[in-house]
Amino acid sequence: MRKLTVLLIFTVFFISCDKKDKVEKAIEEVPVELDVERFDKVFYETPPEDLSKIKRQYPYFFPAGNEDTVWTNKMKNPLLRELHAEVQKTFGNFQKERGDLEELFRHIKYYFPETNLPKVITLISEVDTQSKVIYADSLLLISLDVYLGKDHKFYSGFPEYQRRTFEKSQILPDVVSDFSLRKIAPPTDRALLSQMIYFGKELYLKDVLIPQVSDADKIGYTPEQITWSQENEGYIWRYFVDEKLLYDSDPKLPGRFINPAPFSKFYLEIDNESPGQIGMWIGWQIVRSYMKNNDVSLQQLLQADAKEIFDNSKYKPKK
Repeated sequence: MRKLTVLLIFTVFFISCDKKDKVEKAIEEVPVELDVERFDKVFYETPPEDLSKIKRQYPYFFPAGNEDTVWTNKMKNPLLRELHAEVQKTFGNFQKERGDLEELFRHIKYYFPETNLPKVITLISEVDTQSKVIYADSLLLISLDVYLGKDHKFYSGFPEYQRRTFEKSQILPDVVSDFSLRKIAPPTDRALLSQMIYFGKELYLKDVLIPQVSDADKIGYTPEQITWSQENEGYIWRYFVDEKLLYDSDPKLPGRFINPAPFSKFYLEIDNESPGQIGMWIGWQIVRSYMKNNDVSLQQLLQADAKEIFDNSKYKPKK
């Protein structure tokens, strides 16, 4: 009997691997060639007297009502020019990143064939951390100055948990996060579980679209924080259940367990050991369990409500 069980497990495992291999081979055949324009280079390497040429080429970057001196002063600003030089030093010709983006869009076109390939435009946003990536159907804007590396001198004033997301490795996860806004309906209620499942869907979308990226980079954790979450998953889940938080709509809960933060707030001794956004991480594991235990497509997952996903997930965290 034991031999039969082991045989069945190996059979299911190899069938699953074979299915994944076939999908990845099909994705490799999807034709994708992105048009990439380096607005950051154009802007800072063009003489100020030729500003009118740039304005004609990129009118959407120059809103009406601003005098030309606003832009020429930026072109001449020593600090911004240093920022441009640091971007060039970090990204060079952007070919590696372009290849990574094309691999991402091969996956996107496979799972969402109706998606139009956007024009990719790189820029410098003066370290605007709220607009690292903007995906607007026909345009994908990427602010390269927020991906210079967590230890870069320009980020010295930011908290450590935020600086972790200023790495090159965060570009693809950030693109998927912005893409997901068009594919995942927001929660219909304020219950903590609904928000956990919403972000769990987003993280699962990263599993599918950027499978080569580590779990740590998908959620913005360190490898040690992933390990801590895995080792304490059962305790975290028990806390949510015992404290009756899953269906609680207390407006303080997102700040404790969902929003970016240096740590999650259980109001226990473990707080300082825990990573922020632990509710998102648990939601991710619930969604993974749901997809493992149900024969549903990616599109069906994205449309399913939180209750359906949770009730059918068979989620059982490790103790």
